[in-house]
Amino acid sequence: MSDTLFSIENLRVAYPHSSDENTQWAVDDVSFSLQPGEKMGLVGESGCGKSTLGRAAMRLLPPSTRIEGRVTFQGRSVFNLTPVEMRKFRGEAVALIFQDPMTRLDPLMTIGNHCIETLKAHSPQLSAKAAKEKAIATLEKVNIPATRWNQYPHEFSGGMRQRVAIALALLLQPKLIVADEPTTSLDVTVSAQILQELTRLCAEENMALLLISHDLAMVAEYCDRIGVMYNGKMVEIGATESVFRHPQHEYTRSLLQAALHIQAVQGTGDRGQGGQGGHGGIPPLSSPNPQSPIPDRRSPILRVVDLKQHYTIEPNFVERIFFKGPGQTIKAVDGINLELYPGEILGLVGESGCGKSTLSRTILQLIRPSAGKVEFLGQDITNLSRQEIRLQRRQMQMVFQDPHACLNPAMTVGQSIADPLLIHQLATPEEAKQQVLQMLAKVGLQPPEVYYQRYPSDLSGGQQQRVAIARALITHPKLLICDEPVSMLDASVQSQVLDLMLELKEEFDLTYLFITHDLWLARFLCDRIAVMNSGKIVEMGPTKEIFANPQHPYTQTLLAAAPLLARA
Repeated sequence: MSDTLFSIENLRVAYPHSSDENTQWAVDDVSFSLQPGEKMGLVGESGCGKSTLGRAAMRLLPPSTRIEGRVTFQGRSVFNLTPVEMRKFRGEAVALIFQDPMTRLDPLMTIGNHCIETLKAHSPQLSAKAAKEKAIATLEKVNIPATRWNQYPHEFSGGMRQRVAIALALLLQPKLIVADEPTTSLDVTVSAQILQELTRLCAEENMALLLISHDLAMVAEYCDRIGVMYNGKMVEIGATESVFRHPQHEYTRSLLQAALHIQAVQGTGDRGQGGQGGHGGIPPLSSPNPQSPIPDRRSPILRVVDLKQHYTIEPNFVERIFFKGPGQTIKAVDGINLELYPGEILGLVGESGCGKSTLSRTILQLIRPSAGKVEFLGQDITNLSRQEIRLQRRQMQMVFQDPHACLNPAMTVGQSIADPLLIHQLATPEEAKQQVLQMLAKVGLQPPEVYYQRYPSDLSGGQQQRVAIARALITHPKLLICDEPVSMLDASVQSQVLDLMLELKEEFDLTYLFITHDLWLARFLCDRIAVMNSGKIVEMGPTKEIFANPQHPYTQTLLAAAPLLARA
């Protein structure tokens, strides 16, 4: 017992619900322990209690939350620590990497100031020079160059913000890292680098890792043990290889079947083959029309011609005096040409910060391009007025990478989804409510009447993403740009959402631009794939050809780094 680093015993957590007579436990009687240097993965569907468990262990839940059980760190009860001891405990002993990096980053502070503040709060004896050197070295470990030191979080892509959050957790060299979906927004190459760095630290510093994730392949590759949570309970726990090869619980088997199904297909021609029904009646993925025909190659629904989006980082006052000249130019999108045809699913893959999200926002004219043009349904939309662009957006919608980007925390779920219908005057308030309830049921938020009244803060990350998908689909657009739409969902719920997207594609004649860092997901879903690197498309072609015979060295690197869940 003295060798145990971290222990959770009979932990139960319940959030306050004034309308509920019976206590509903978000975490229900969970127990496990971690030894120094051990790496444990915690998997389960969104809303099963994984994140709640991590926050409860660090006393980050609201005071009104009901918590029972014991949490000990090196033999001391975490629940009995004083405020001063708790401050040292968080960061120096245990660090938490949040699922959403924007909950960790202050939008008014530069990345450099985030690092300096963290170091000075815990190590005030450090000089400014030493603190900056340590911070830059840590940022470089997660591929954030020193040139980005004076930039703000909004100037980073979602994946780069996540890398900053990981660097902040590593700064103080804690004895345990609780990583809540730490690589959700990251491409496979950076994910591999960061997890290799975390596992190296576990070995060298005798640091433990609790990896909360829905990525079964990643957990299989990097963790010694795995715990499977379902409906607040730990339904299975054991050595990773043993659990994956011989799963005992029905829910564990359903997760593995869903993940293996997505990874087993050889491209869009095999969609819907080999899948098994999931837990609780989850249907196998299917496609009414597996190899989606392209009706007319001569008439693309979307054409992007030599599109560029360049940003200039203005020099600060000191740099203006000593280093005269223009600021640094970042070529986020640098001469992109592509065509997207009706009924097609085009996958856009590449590392975080390569310009995928910037390209999608430029296509939608959320940001005006530096050069080039975007044609939608045969019309050049780069020269349209703001009012004309607004009308066009009825026909093209976006599912954002971060659901917080499109969900107003002051609006209920029902109000958020109904908003586009009311903005474009497509329905009366009564009609909008009925359409919203139907859409909530389609994206798996049951019962819809309950979720209609809830706020985004009442939902898990995966549930918020499903609301964002429902909001984008409510106007029945012709083009849907999906920026990592299922990155926050576990394998079984991914199956449901992807099945829904394929059904809606046929029902409403939709066309998808599907942005993802999950190569196996792109292989499963997409007719063609475009590989993006440093603002340029370096390779594009049919999905099967890209995977069978990648031509560009960067594409080959991506495929080599992608974790594959081996079938037992």
